[in-house]
Amino acid sequence: MLRFARLLTLSGLLTLAGTPMAADTITYPATKAVDQVDDYHGTKVADPYRWLEDDVRTNPDVRAWVTAQNKVTFDYLGKLKTREKIRQRLTTLWNYERVSPPAHRGHRWWYVRNDGLQNQAVLMARDAADGPGRVILDPNSWSKDGTVALAGWSPSDDGHYLAYGVAEAGSDWTVWRILDLTTSRLLKDELRWVKFNSPSWTRDSKGLYYARFDKPSDGQQFQSLNLNMKVFHHAIDTAQDADTLVLATPDHPDWGFSAETSEDGAYLFITTHVGTDHRYRVSYRDLKVPGSPLVDLIPDFKNEWSFLGNKGSQAYFKTNLDAPLGRVVATDLSAKGPPSWREIIPQSKDKLEGASLTSGRIVATYLRDASTRVSLFDHAGKPASTVELPGIGTAGGFDGVMADNDTFYSFSGFTTPASVFRLDTLTGKSEPWFRPKVAFNPDDYETRQVFYTSRDGTRVPMFISSRKGLKQDGDNPVILYGYGGFDISLTPSFSVSRLAWMEMGGVFAVANLRGGGEYGDEWHKAGTKTKKQNVFDDFIAAAEYLVKEKYSRPSRIAIQGGSNGGLLVGAAMTQRPELFGACLPAVGVMDMLRFQKFTAGRYWVDDYGSSDKKDEFEALHKYSPYHNLKPGTPYPATLVTTADTDDRVVPGHSFKFAARAQACHKGPNPMLIRIETRAGHGAGKPTAMQIEEIADIWAFAAHALNFEPRLP
Repeated sequence: MLRFARLLTLSGLLTLAGTPMAADTITYPATKAVDQVDDYHGTKVADPYRWLEDDVRTNPDVRAWVTAQNKVTFDYLGKLKTREKIRQRLTTLWNYERVSPPAHRGHRWWYVRNDGLQNQAVLMARDAADGPGRVILDPNSWSKDGTVALAGWSPSDDGHYLAYGVAEAGSDWTVWRILDLTTSRLLKDELRWVKFNSPSWTRDSKGLYYARFDKPSDGQQFQSLNLNMKVFHHAIDTAQDADTLVLATPDHPDWGFSAETSEDGAYLFITTHVGTDHRYRVSYRDLKVPGSPLVDLIPDFKNEWSFLGNKGSQAYFKTNLDAPLGRVVATDLSAKGPPSWREIIPQSKDKLEGASLTSGRIVATYLRDASTRVSLFDHAGKPASTVELPGIGTAGGFDGVMADNDTFYSFSGFTTPASVFRLDTLTGKSEPWFRPKVAFNPDDYETRQVFYTSRDGTRVPMFISSRKGLKQDGDNPVILYGYGGFDISLTPSFSVSRLAWMEMGGVFAVANLRGGGEYGDEWHKAGTKTKKQNVFDDFIAAAEYLVKEKYSRPSRIAIQGGSNGGLLVGAAMTQRPELFGACLPAVGVMDMLRFQKFTAGRYWVDDYGSSDKKDEFEALHKYSPYHNLKPGTPYPATLVTTADTDDRVVPGHSFKFAARAQACHKGPNPMLIRIETRAGHGAGKPTAMQIEEIADIWAFAAHALNFEPRLP
């Protein structure tokens, strides 16, 4: 069974010699302010830059503003004396082979591979796990600039067909096509207006199930709310207009769906969601009986119910019902009446992050203080063995099928590039399958985990990575990274950009904030809605810890985060501007009063709440970064980054924040916005574009922190 993841003004230019010019010689692009005031439950709130919410493609005024801002920003960045050397070093480090753990589907083992500097990873297949690989799809041939990406893939069970998704310029919209693998013929099928969804094949390989939205109004595909998702059956080699409707809920336009056939082809499972929380309804259809109805197995939205697989009529699920840290249960679909749940794997002291079924084992992955542990159980839940991992880090993959006694996984850490291992699930033994070769010595670096106390006394973990022999003299340049939301856990993982920062002599710290998923439901809920301030308190306390323990000092700390992490940086910046030397918010949610009005924003009310409710409005208004910028305040050097095709967190968030920050900021620090073209929220961004962006960010941060990088 395939599982698909649900898954940043200017006040200082440089001369050509690299010497800062006086801030008062710099002129910001003019940004008009409009007389827009909204009434929220009796509170009047000004929104002077509302016009910047418009799509850059359709509004020439917004387009002109973007062009003017980019000219100022790239002029500044281009004159930073270390920028080109950082770019060259990033290019060298990035140039190494990377592969994903293979998944066994349709008589082949499928994986993606990048030979180093390819803009997009290539889809590969092997007829045997240890056989030679061959190219199936090379997205690098789909566009000259590398901005058309492979956004998913799903082979049919008989190995005859491959459904694959194509996304352009970083958009979440995906067009699915079907390739005949025996003839290499591309069928006429095109499944459009698909987002946050992947097709699932029927057992006979004659069709597939998928969910999509209606076609948006002209010019609104990157702005309008995503509503009225529907589930369809598509017969291969036919037009999309002929698809058969399986499920629609016009009375509940906010409901979304994922459709998945069981590995044996016996059942169709439809999981219904209403937001980002793990609260699902589950329905199923018995595909062995033609014309059988959809049966509601889980009729309400109270708990997580993630389908893991089945043995005959026994269906296995991961749930948090009566288990905030997660457990595995099963039910017999052939039994009459409401489901009777049998506990297979009970709740542990660690958070159950995921589970998969292989021939004789359930592979369960856990988080303990934000790093991975792996245990094996038989199908009745009896403990079998634990998997010895190479160290403290993150293991992922474990994609299993009932026909196999092995599975593959990757393992990485902050200073350990991702290697792929083959796991024999019967013995619990792992063997290396792929090891990367990166142009650095991992033994020169180290990661330590510390725990600090937040404002309300909560104990919070943080990873600190650097070259070995770090001196705690209060003078180290630090990138402090965080996220803190949507039940997402920040675990140790390898990144060339982070390695480059450490190689230059910097420290990279990751704080595991409330709102994330590191310690289960309670940890997540403690950082949501009216409790969201806990997340910012945790992040601020992380910076204070770094100062107290003499890792660094405020003028040497840069804070970084993307998406919800961009919100985090914006909130911390407006609440404690004196605590940071630089701020790097990427594709952030900056207007907390209107986020729910665009594209996927409506899903986020599970975590944020909504300005439509008075108590939640009051909490949102107190920390919304856009609304809490104060005139005459000296803010840290700031580089906001976003992209014109971001249709998840629309770029208007960053546009409005940057415009207001430029108007409010007082002092010599630069206040820039970098707007990428033909890019989105991050997925599918070409390698060349990533290297250019990171070179800009690191050069900006180094200059802002008065840090002279060590470069080869």
